[in-house]
Amino acid sequence: MSKLPGWLGQLGAELTRLGERLDERRAEAVAEDDAAHAESAVTAGAPAGEAGSAADHVPPPPAYAPSVSARPDPVAAIPWGMRVAAEAGWRLLVLAGTLWVLMRVISAVQLVVLAFVAALLVTAMLQPTVARLRRYGLPRGLATAVTAILGFVIMGLVGWFVVWQVMDNIDTLSDKVRTGIDDLKNWLLDSPFHVTDKQINDIAKNLSDTVGTNTEAITSAGLQGVTVMVELLTGMLLAMFSTLFLLYDGKRIWHWVLKLVPAQARPGVAGAGPRAWRTLTAYVRGTVIVALIDAIFIGLGIFFLDVPMAVPLAVFIFLFAFIPLVGAVVSGALAVVVALVTQGVFTALMVLAVVLAVQQIEGHILQPFILGRAVRVHPLAVVLSVAAGGMIAGIGGAVVAVPLVAVTNTVVGYLRTYGQEESRRHSPPPHGSTSLDAASKPAPGSPPEEFDDGSDEEPVPADESKKL
Repeated sequence: MSKLPGWLGQLGAELTRLGERLDERRAEAVAEDDAAHAESAVTAGAPAGEAGSAADHVPPPPAYAPSVSARPDPVAAIPWGMRVAAEAGWRLLVLAGTLWVLMRVISAVQLVVLAFVAALLVTAMLQPTVARLRRYGLPRGLATAVTAILGFVIMGLVGWFVVWQVMDNIDTLSDKVRTGIDDLKNWLLDSPFHVTDKQINDIAKNLSDTVGTNTEAITSAGLQGVTVMVELLTGMLLAMFSTLFLLYDGKRIWHWVLKLVPAQARPGVAGAGPRAWRTLTAYVRGTVIVALIDAIFIGLGIFFLDVPMAVPLAVFIFLFAFIPLVGAVVSGALAVVVALVTQGVFTALMVLAVVLAVQQIEGHILQPFILGRAVRVHPLAVVLSVAAGGMIAGIGGAVVAVPLVAVTNTVVGYLRTYGQEESRRHSPPPHGSTSLDAASKPAPGSPPEEFDDGSDEEPVPADESKKL
């Protein structure tokens, strides 16, 4: 038993030495970690003093500490498709809001906008005459005055002729309409549809009662018609004055419009403008020629079939041809109805055959040959644009919808091509044989095309337009 305290003392001394060795090894491991952190800080460009101070103030966690992952960025937690949809969504909302405000402004000044658009269409039709007179040596003012006066006089004479023909034949037409209605009534009585005289009289009585009960509405509509006539005359005067100034000073107006465009986008807009004008001119010329051919051939068919008011119907066919698709259907239906109530079912079927034959020739031969590739718009775009234009601005909106879509298509196509060429121009230069191909193409920043209005003014150079 005397040796037991000695063994216990030796065991305590051994444990003490073992604890000291563990402390030394732990200190050596901490020193190695501090040295590694200081070396990484120096490699990253941080001063050694700062790295040492950071190591002193923020010691690394012990090796036995559990690893805790940091929370991800909230943006990274959202799927990529949802982020793209959100980015596109708010931009579409901004565009929709801008378009809504623009439509509200246009609806507030609808008369002015329609008058100016009509002036653009008339200018596109008359401007080649001004250019031709300028080439013959007439001054610009005289050429503009002669063209405008002749154009307005011809349009006024056509309108007067239509009104005169309608007023001159209205009595004969009303008598033939009564006779046609009686014939239609007798045909219905003898038809296999088992229509009785009482049913026809009830329909006529209901129509009469409807007209009698809605007399006040008809009167208010007549008063509104007076307002519409005043607005129509105001729009015609605005269109006439706008046409005069566009014919006389169109190029200067275009240069002034270019000054409103930002300088970076000005070269592209300056190149798109003449192409849009050529598209509008091609559309107006082609539509006038096609409408004239339709009116002549359908009018001749109606005349030889002895249908009353053949000339006014031909003029209506010419005017309605400016409304694509819908105008041809309405004018053809009007001619068939007049033939039905005045000459009978057989004559109406013959008129329908003439209208369909001329419209088929127009759709498959005249429009592709006359309009060509200058005004190529998909039929679905034509239908949707006419419907939208009619809902927004009535007949005037339906008339200007298709040329607006055609011009927009031309401008967007040119700007897209111009942007691609501009980006290709600023990209690194090509090597080898492709450099020769690139050198043979004109640079996108070359001087833009000018409007050919027959004037003697010098065109504005591209560098000058950028300084405007």
